[in-house]
Amino acid sequence: MFEELLIESIIAGVSSFALTAVLSRCIIPILVARKAGQPIRKEGPKSHFSKQGTPTMGGIAFIMAIAIVLTGMTIWYAVSAKQAELIPMALTMALAVMNGMVGFVDDYRKLIKKDNEGLKAGQKFSLQVLTAIVYVFLLKFLGHIDTVLHIPFTQIEVELGIVYYVFAVILVVGIVNSVNLTDGLDGLASTVTLVVAVFFAAVALTTLVPSLGLISACLIGAMCGFLIYNHHPAKVFMGDTGSLFLGGAVVGCAFIINEPMIILIAGGIYVFEALSVILQVFWFKTFHKRIFKCAPVHHHFEQCGWSEVKVVCVFSCVTVLLCAIAWFGI
Repeated sequence: MFEELLIESIIAGVSSFALTAVLSRCIIPILVARKAGQPIRKEGPKSHFSKQGTPTMGGIAFIMAIAIVLTGMTIWYAVSAKQAELIPMALTMALAVMNGMVGFVDDYRKLIKKDNEGLKAGQKFSLQVLTAIVYVFLLKFLGHIDTVLHIPFTQIEVELGIVYYVFAVILVVGIVNSVNLTDGLDGLASTVTLVVAVFFAAVALTTLVPSLGLISACLIGAMCGFLIYNHHPAKVFMGDTGSLFLGGAVVGCAFIINEPMIILIAGGIYVFEALSVILQVFWFKTFHKRIFKCAPVHHHFEQCGWSEVKVVCVFSCVTVLLCAIAWFGI
């Protein structure tokens, strides 16, 4: 079983890498021709103004690549009479794709308006909550979650009852938006997600969970393929299309193994980015002062003199450490 899953995961990962690299190369000229350039926030670092016009929505490439590969693996599993194992994978992909579609609409509206304002915050949040509710409902309906929450690093399991569903929806929406906030530097969200995907791939191989193994392998391959064009200086950005998709994918991976809280540890950088924004807004509105020079926090380090490459390297190394810690929390 281990050898079989390992081979399937390698095939999925290599295929996703190749498809993402090829599709990105094809899509970038199309985005350039359609003037699908990234608007830059006026309140962001001045050093980012030079990125104005860099093609965005590049996440379409790795979403298509992952969808194609997983469709092929689904057919293989169906032929092998193992289709029952694909239900968690299908639900996770549905969550990721639906969030990716919300991001696509947001990106498209930004391009039409030619500024950095896409969907209104309320519209975007409502769509994300609705998507999360449907996802959690289907998980429960199909018997892939219960209302018992395992506390990492302990043997404690807490019966939350109906509160579990509220927690699950909040967690899904929170992580999806946290990954979105992390996508602010060349290659940052891609690299951090790559490390998180490696963590989930290792978990899949040791626990022999095919659905987790295939999704995480596809994420690894796709991020490697996308980084060819997304590393500094980026030739393309993933946009909200890509970052919201990735957020849905990584939080879905945690639910596949019924360890939702583990993403808060392995994805600690995502959480750190989101908290920096929440704290900055709260502190400024309350005391009219700033905690960070700029939020999300990766911009703070830029303002402190760090290069984009240094921020990405440090955040990725921290993610490796957090994933190692998370390993012992399962």
